Amino acid sequence: MKKLSAILCAAAALSPAALYAQDMSKVEIKAEQLAPGVAVLFGAGGNIGVSYGEDGTILIDDQFAPLTPKIQKAITDLGAQPVKFLINTHWHFDHSGGNENLGKAGAVIMAHDNVRVRMAAGATVAGNTVPPAPKAALPVITYSDGLKLHLNGEEVRVVHVPAAHTDGDSFIHWTKSNVIHMGDLFMFKISFPFVDVGSGGDVRGFVTAADKALAIANDQTKIIPGHGAVATKADLQNHRNMVATVIAKVEAGIKAGKTLDQIKAGKPTEGFGINADGFITADRFVETVFNNLKN
Repeated sequence: MKKLSAILCAAAALSPAALYAQDMSKVEIKAEQLAPGVAVLFGAGGNIGVSYGEDGTILIDDQFAPLTPKIQKAITDLGAQPVKFLINTHWHFDHSGGNENLGKAGAVIMAHDNVRVRMAAGATVAGNTVPPAPKAALPVITYSDGLKLHLNGEEVRVVHVPAAHTDGDSFIHWTKSNVIHMGDLFMFKISFPFVDVGSGGDVRGFVTAADKALAIANDQTKIIPGHGAVATKADLQNHRNMVATVIAKVEAGIKAGKTLDQIKAGKPTEGFGINADGFITADRFVETVFNNLKN
């Protein structure tokens, strides 16, 4: 697990553009079993959740298009059937890049309403121009609040949360297996949160999202972050506390008339064990919070 964690940390330090430009032929898809019929796949891009059994395979996110054959092989190696259902936790290309391939292969794609809207329109994310998605890549089932799938002997709940990472975020809860996939509502240790304001994101939503997940988690819950190793409820609580603390300190600084540089100098992000030099650095996160709260 130490080697895998090192790989994940190195990947997370790359920008989305660098990840997309890297040689996908060298990427290995590694599986970690979390419960009978539930696993997580690590590769390049967002972590993939897999739920499988006699009723078919549900995939949560799908990384980049060139990785689809490797992802499909990893699913086969788990003893699972080809993907029947695909759920996108949000619209970003490192989590939905394989949609077209899997859609053409017959997977039914599901996501929040805003995921389909943003994928169909295209946009710029972290300096990367994302063109409108082809029809086969678009979710064909969308929802406003959430949905439930009754498959493979358990209830899989998809829960939409208010604007946070984007305005179309969802987390997934396997109620029997006690597993939660947070998508990019939670990046574990390797980076501060990415608030995609251009996609309707709002930093305050990260606290709300964490609170919703924490309310249904217990000390045995296995939590799949959008990026990073599998985490615990305590890890998610630490993430939630960090975001709430930074918001409170930045808000207090604004009310006191402090400049952004003065607030940064106070180091409001320290003490939570998060890589300050990750994709979203400590200073960049504080700046995002500052601008988000002032608008």
